[in-house]
Amino acid sequence: QVNLVETGGGSVQTGDSLRLSCVPSGRTNTRAMGWFRQAPGQERQFVATIDWIRGPTYYADSVKGRFTISRDIAKNTLYLQMNSLLPEDTAVYYCAASPFTSPGWYTRAAQYAYWGQGTQVTVSS
Repeated sequence: QVNLVETGGGSVQTGDSLRLSCVPSGRTNTRAMGWFRQAPGQERQFVATIDWIRGPTYYADSVKGRFTISRDIAKNTLYLQMNSLLPEDTAVYYCAASPFTSPGWYTRAAQYAYWGQGTQVTVSS
């Protein structure tokens, strides 16, 4: 059984920073990991992804330049550093892991097999 556990969410003010962490347990055979978010009444939205083996990253335009996805292979941990947070960043954030080989960037939820339970990020103005 594979579990992904996210930590690091919270309530902050506009312009503040937060760092989310995600630790997978179990045999994931990870090819890529990503962060998605879902605001109330909206569909789950891609945020960022990282090639777990080689390290290249890709971001949604809405977070580019403000968010940084990274991984520590030795700690088997995925991170999302979020700077200059805005009220529109308010959502439940989910980490996801993919064991699949897929061309291009892993920006669709269907490309991932394993999901965390989510962590709430609330940004107030």
